Amino acid sequence: MLAVSVRRLHDTGRSGRRMLIALIPVVGPVIHLVGMTVDSATGANEYGPSPKAAG
Repeated sequence: MLAVSVRRLHDTGRSGRRMLIALIPVVGPVIHLVGMTVDSATGANEYGPSPKAAG
């Protein structure tokens, strides 16, 4: 589950360290959930090509 979350954050162009936001009481999980639902960045980013572009 952690690996999938980090991969999702990388797809949006963010570092996996942003998962630590979820540790903030009350608002942390909400911010983390919103971050997971954001659409992937178009094109390649520093973590590699977008999985959407492959298809």
